[in-house]
Amino acid sequence: MSDVVERTLSALPGLLGQHDPGAGPGGGPGRVSATSRLGGLIRSITALSSKHEEEKLIQQEQTNLKATVSAPTTTLRLMKECMVRLIYCEMLGYESSFGYIHAIKLAQQGNLLEKRVGYLAVSLFLHENHELLLLLVNTVVKDLQSTNLVEVCMALTVVSQIFPREMIPAVLPLIEDKLQHSKEIIRRKAVQALYKFYLIAPNQVQHIHDKFRKALCDRDVGVMAASLHIYLQMIKKNASGYKDLTESFVTILKQVVGGKLPIDFNYHSVPAPWLQIQLLRILGLLGKDDPRTSELMYDVLDESLRRAEINHNITYAILFECVQTIYTICPKSDLLEKAAKCIGKFVLSPKINLKYLGLKALTYVIQQDPNLALQHQMTIIECLDHPDPIIKRETLELLYRITNGQNVTVIVQKMLDYLRQSKEEYTIINLTGKIAELAEKYAPDNEWFIQTMNAVFSVGGDVMHPDIPNNFLRLLAEGFDDEKEDEQLRVYAVQSYLSLLEEEDAFYPQKFLQVMSWVLGEYSYLINDGDPEVIITRLHRLLKQTFVTSETKAWIMTAITKMSSRMSCSKTVDKLIQEFSTSLDTCMRQYAFELKHLCENKELMKKLLPLDASCDEIMVDASLSFLDGFVAEGLGSGAAPYKPHHQRQEEKLSQEKALNFEPYGLSFTSSMSSSGFTGRQSPAGLSLGSDMSGNSAEIGQKETNCLKLDGVRKLWGKEGYLPKKENKTGKEDKTQPVPPDSILMGHVVDPPLMQSEQQVVSLSEEEKEKQQLASTLFVGLGSNSTISLMGRADTITQKLKKKSKISETQNSEEASSFQNTATLPFSPLPDTAPNNNKENFQGNEHLRLRKVSLSSSEVLEASVSFDTSQSLTEAGLDEKLSNCRLSTSSLFADSNIEVFQPPQNVPDIVASKAPLSLCLPEELAGHPHSEIVALCSRDILTVYSCKVWTDDCSLLVLFVANNSTSPLKTVNLVFESTEHFKIFESLSCHFPVIEAQSIESCQKCVQLEKVCTEGILSGSISYHLETDTHLEFSLTFSLSDFIRPMKITTEDFGRLWLSFSNDVKQNLKMSPSQGSLSIALNALKQKLKLHIVEIIGNEGIAACRLLPSIPCLLHCRTHARTLALWFRSSCSALPDSLLYQCQKVMEES
Repeated sequence: MSDVVERTLSALPGLLGQHDPGAGPGGGPGRVSATSRLGGLIRSITALSSKHEEEKLIQQEQTNLKATVSAPTTTLRLMKECMVRLIYCEMLGYESSFGYIHAIKLAQQGNLLEKRVGYLAVSLFLHENHELLLLLVNTVVKDLQSTNLVEVCMALTVVSQIFPREMIPAVLPLIEDKLQHSKEIIRRKAVQALYKFYLIAPNQVQHIHDKFRKALCDRDVGVMAASLHIYLQMIKKNASGYKDLTESFVTILKQVVGGKLPIDFNYHSVPAPWLQIQLLRILGLLGKDDPRTSELMYDVLDESLRRAEINHNITYAILFECVQTIYTICPKSDLLEKAAKCIGKFVLSPKINLKYLGLKALTYVIQQDPNLALQHQMTIIECLDHPDPIIKRETLELLYRITNGQNVTVIVQKMLDYLRQSKEEYTIINLTGKIAELAEKYAPDNEWFIQTMNAVFSVGGDVMHPDIPNNFLRLLAEGFDDEKEDEQLRVYAVQSYLSLLEEEDAFYPQKFLQVMSWVLGEYSYLINDGDPEVIITRLHRLLKQTFVTSETKAWIMTAITKMSSRMSCSKTVDKLIQEFSTSLDTCMRQYAFELKHLCENKELMKKLLPLDASCDEIMVDASLSFLDGFVAEGLGSGAAPYKPHHQRQEEKLSQEKALNFEPYGLSFTSSMSSSGFTGRQSPAGLSLGSDMSGNSAEIGQKETNCLKLDGVRKLWGKEGYLPKKENKTGKEDKTQPVPPDSILMGHVVDPPLMQSEQQVVSLSEEEKEKQQLASTLFVGLGSNSTISLMGRADTITQKLKKKSKISETQNSEEASSFQNTATLPFSPLPDTAPNNNKENFQGNEHLRLRKVSLSSSEVLEASVSFDTSQSLTEAGLDEKLSNCRLSTSSLFADSNIEVFQPPQNVPDIVASKAPLSLCLPEELAGHPHSEIVALCSRDILTVYSCKVWTDDCSLLVLFVANNSTSPLKTVNLVFESTEHFKIFESLSCHFPVIEAQSIESCQKCVQLEKVCTEGILSGSISYHLETDTHLEFSLTFSLSDFIRPMKITTEDFGRLWLSFSNDVKQNLKMSPSQGSLSIALNALKQKLKLHIVEIIGNEGIAACRLLPSIPCLLHCRTHARTLALWFRSSCSALPDSLLYQCQKVMEES
């Protein structure tokens, strides 16, 4: 250890760039250098023998440092030395907050070395939400504008490390300019900063996606590699928008694999391995479910597999990514065979790391090729007994993926055995969730299901996820489609828990006791030979146990209360009431008094606690109207109106001196005389708070003599607690298991042949046991014949299937919650507008507008138009990319590297203008609408579309034209379901017959279900002429299609502004043509359908709504050719998306 310390101390002068000018060459007398002070501190700490001595030494050191940095005579050189020692104290875990402000000062002044240490200290001391970080903004802006490369690099580094989303607008324009810098290190650090911005605030950098493409074309490999991080994240969210770059990524990977990059990027003779891994992941995302794109990458994937032959960990990582990519994209038989051989080498390897990689790859590809598990079944069996716990865990994960109705009992037993041995909390949480899911999905009978869940509750303890007991109780309460089977399951559960409670000294986890209490309280009456008095006595005994928590005791008291309602009298209940009426626990005392009063009125007790009523809906008065009289009486007698917590907090902060967290470009303190505002005020003249967070809470409304509910979040409704129900339905949708038939499809293959010697020698007992275990684990892995390894068909279906009516109710609640929570009392449209619209436009789903005769003379030559959101060849982008077209000599400034250019985007389906004979009906022609364009076309049939923007909905009108001379029969037009859009009524249109040379049409009302800037709605149309034909189409909807103006007054604007808690701010540069605020606002009004409420001087306010009735408010201000935008809404995602639309409008205009 001492050698390591000495080598570290000897390297410190070179790292810190410090030299001792006062000491002679022989180490004579002079000033003590900074490294000697730090070295002395390190040596003193390493020489200590106890933690107490270390704390005492650090405390003394911090006292000295605090006195030194606070002294007015401290020089910058001495301050730099103090910062280095403070960094070391912080690294040891001792807070040195007194030095944070001095680190910021050191970064603001001094020479390069002192600024470097200051920036280093700031990046280590402060986090993204630290209040002192605001003091660093001006320094970073100044250094970004510096001509010194080192200062620019330091500023870019600290921006990419600790800058929060609220400070992005202050530095974003400067960082954009650095993408054009002549030095590659500046460009690389600028890309890294933009990558950080994309992670924390993606909507604020969407307008510079074109510059990311320039970074991908950069001559420097480091800049190009940095841009891959951004593209990987963007492609994860929207792979279809970057399909045109597939050839570019393939070209880069070919050059990397071919060794055409500088040798500096090699690692253990492997060319740029991390770059290869990034590119393989990108190609896997682009090629998923896309045969045309997958074909482009077959050759380079084959080359990557062939070249990764060096026996080193990094080549194994590349092979693993290649295997994942091959099984992700549309398959090719040759590549699949090579990937399977690679997985086999990994699984059969004696090295633990390679065996783990093989199991992980096998787990990933098992859904595409379940026969691989059959080929390696004996190796998997051996891994179950492997001494390494990681290998065991990954093997269980693999078995979890291949579980079906025939092998569920064996696999669950293996999981329980491992769970009983494991002590890791993560493993317990993970495995208990998997076991509970498998038990619910494939339980062969009620007895096995209850016993398995009892084992999960016992072994999982209180660290398991709370959804597991909740889902189990919900399953018991909701039941299945068979009432008789429901009763049998509940009876067996009651009998099981009664037998467990017979043991007096048994210890059970708290959640298990809560499950027992609930089941006994609800369904103990189902046992005919059970004595309620005995059950209550056992529960009473639990209440006396010291290990039972107060929460569990509340569950037990509730169960006793339910059972008491079905009994005339009980001595145990009377004893319990007397015992807990004087308890020190206030909750238990309250339960005892409630039980006492309910026992005195049995009729009321039976009415309040009916039998098997856990699934009955409870009507909740969300407005608490029964308190209106009490509130009115209190207000009349002079009581103060209720103020929400956030309002009280804001008023408290407004009275104190606090930091102003607003970015400099968004200050509203200047030019207030022209607008008539006083102080920091809202556009309506009401005082605002100064919180700059994404979910900032503002000051509430002024006091009045009535109960104010504006801005109060709606938590309760007819269905109960709304957020909880939304979360619950969301989780159920996410965790819905995949049907086993879709996972276990594949051909049954014969087991691997045994060697000739083993065929002669009889199998040992151990080998026979392994083969028997394999036959039970891998049963049911056949596809067509469904013949298992044991020769029987997989006939077991999902046992525990919930009632369909429950899921339908939850789905309807989830669909309606998005609209209900955003409804406003002052909305200019009635609440029934969407319903009326559906009646007007979708009462007849297959409305025929009229039949139009088609002739060859009426069909005009189509003019080609491209999708501006995905095309690389549009005028603006083509002009921007003209600078990055490289010479034929090099891509990365190396003469032996091939040159590539971003390919031009050729759309799969070229949209053409519709013939003039197509037109909208009279009731729709008066509304704003788009052009009628062709979605897909064949010689026989063409599908056209037109968007119609009415006041209360977005209509999609589809025209189906029969171009042939024969009638088309059974024409079905079907839309694919998507998370972003909702189509009312149904997703399909059916036309029994479309006559020759005629047109049929239908209308669909489209609603934005999940806020996004742009989304794709896909569908298909099938028809029958001589054979069945299938055509696919897609069309793009943007956020502006669902935005409508909201006409409100300035007073309503001010009241709403204070009630919304989701906001976003951004500064936009104005072009000379956008000289004034009115011109910019009119451009936004025209493109985004905003309603301009009022313009006063250089400030203005506007309002809009997202259909059906989600409002969004805009406050804007111009200053020095900069437009400051401030959006607020009740929907958290809407301000960011509207801001992105505004950025596009400002750039286009």
